[in-house]
Amino acid sequence: MLRPMLATSVILLAASLPVTAQEAETGPDMSLEAISPESEAVNVGLAGQDPSNIARYLLASGAGTTAISPDGETLAFSWDITGKPQLWTVPSTGGQPEQLTFGNGITFFRWAPDSETLVYGADNDGNEQESYFRIAADGSSETLVLPAVEDGFRQFGDFGADGKTIAFASTERNGLDYDIYTADLTTGETTRLYEGVFGFFAHDISPDGKKLIATETVGEDSDNLYLLDIASGDLKEIAKPEPRANHGDGGFAWLPDSSGFYFASNERGEWKALTGYSVESGRTDVLEHTAHDVESVNLCGTRGQYLVWTENEDGFYSLHMDENGVPLDIDTSMLPEGVYQVSCSTASDKVAVRVDGWRTPGDVFIIDLGTAEIDQVFASNYAGLDRSRLIRPESVRMTARDGVELQGLLYLPDDSSQSQDGPPPVIFFVHGGPTGQSVANFNPVVQYHLDRGLAVFQPNVRGSTGFGRTYVTLDDQMKRRDSVRDLIDMLAALEDDGRVDTSRSAVVGGSYGGYMVNAVLALYPDAFDAGAALYGVGNWVTALQIASPALKASDRIEYGDIREQEWVDYYTENSPVALADNIKVPVLYSHGVMDPRIDITETEIMVKTLRENGIEAPYVRIPDEGHGWRKLANQLFYYRRQAEFLEEQLNAAD
Repeated sequence: MLRPMLATSVILLAASLPVTAQEAETGPDMSLEAISPESEAVNVGLAGQDPSNIARYLLASGAGTTAISPDGETLAFSWDITGKPQLWTVPSTGGQPEQLTFGNGITFFRWAPDSETLVYGADNDGNEQESYFRIAADGSSETLVLPAVEDGFRQFGDFGADGKTIAFASTERNGLDYDIYTADLTTGETTRLYEGVFGFFAHDISPDGKKLIATETVGEDSDNLYLLDIASGDLKEIAKPEPRANHGDGGFAWLPDSSGFYFASNERGEWKALTGYSVESGRTDVLEHTAHDVESVNLCGTRGQYLVWTENEDGFYSLHMDENGVPLDIDTSMLPEGVYQVSCSTASDKVAVRVDGWRTPGDVFIIDLGTAEIDQVFASNYAGLDRSRLIRPESVRMTARDGVELQGLLYLPDDSSQSQDGPPPVIFFVHGGPTGQSVANFNPVVQYHLDRGLAVFQPNVRGSTGFGRTYVTLDDQMKRRDSVRDLIDMLAALEDDGRVDTSRSAVVGGSYGGYMVNAVLALYPDAFDAGAALYGVGNWVTALQIASPALKASDRIEYGDIREQEWVDYYTENSPVALADNIKVPVLYSHGVMDPRIDITETEIMVKTLRENGIEAPYVRIPDEGHGWRKLANQLFYYRRQAEFLEEQLNAAD
């Protein structure tokens, strides 16, 4: 319910009747005692200090989402070095980065086909109702092309080949359902191509400008696949499998002659395989079977002769390349471990690979597929940290009590970080989604705790992606508690392993992970010693009733249809707030006032309930954030307090 980025209740104690969406209050209760960010001096400590100040971990940064221009000459990327995510460019040969945007921060960007301009989105402090802007690649001119509209949650699709047209999805018709639109960037005029129900989304436009790939959301993890005729608005079904499958998360890559496209799909197996579709025959063929999920599918080169994709094995990515079906012999061993994001030029042989790894906040490499040369063109800034001290996670597997194999990433502090005899305390960091995945990317808060001598475990409970088509469905609807129980089975497995002290343990999570914190502390009150729940769900009844449109589009599959009394009754009994009287350990809560995905009252009802029961429940309320902390100032304010809280509860402070 909480994807894409991991509504409400004012509400209910266990015996209360459920409120309807119309009755539920939304927005913050300003009478509730809360901590809010305030202007304060930033203490960063000294470079080389051991352990390093948490501010240095948060200040360490690299390139975010990265895209090479179609002509292969320029890299564009998001970067939050100024404190907010802004749009930057740098020559693809390397050089001095140039900042293009200077406002409240961007939400996405895309290159125009001519490589001379880009479109980017921006919202109001995380409310996710975007305006679209067009900006020159040298930053010299900028135009508002689509202003934000009330109830207009948008998702960008693609540029048309003419560079004057874009496709996108938006809820602006009724504030609920996503329709598919095109817009003329010169006039700002929009045309609704298809009227959707729940979630229909635009993806890539064919090079001839005639066809648009579209998906329909089916649960958090899957979609139905269609081809939309732009002139007529006719929608052709390509894939609508039962049970559901994923076709869109790996991206789409049209052939240059518009005769078909490549993508990743698990319709015919457990794993997302490299797949091709022919427009003429309507046939779909699996081109490459793998034992792991294929992602980031790209067609590259002047003739579309290169196919480039990644594979995800337990959160560690590998890069794969071929030329007209023949694997390329390119040594990629210089690429750091982690998560790879690929972007291709269509007018050169250049491929950009952005690496977000456990030791790499965001490095960018350029691979020349013709010469097999690899050059690093952007390097992460480590803010004075000793990068050799950053800790690599270990993929560990364990068996749940019902026989399901579980997986997670275990981080253990090195000997120089441990100040006490015996195994270190452990913090569980639970991902959001629920169909997210803990991967081997750079997590500054995790690395800070390791430097302070604490272990960290990132569980991928059932329902996570990356472990097969079946695994992701094992927490659906009334099976949701099984995934909560997985945390307890994983804690027991780590106790048997003996490398961490499970008698001193805490659980932390944001978004759906925040729900998991609330749920596991209520259902298993003796398991963990403390929790930190960031913008999570307290009452599923109101959260599902008032969810943002993007979530409503998939929630009915994942959680059940809250319009039906059966599910109202179920979640009245099984929501965390109904069980909150069982919680007996301190919990740190936090929420952004602008959050459009989970209303702030979801957190506040938990705070009120715990405080009424005499349980310590400090609460951080952030006025200028939505679903997560985008701004560096708020990150510095919040995560310092979270770290202090957890160390105090686990008796781990120096």
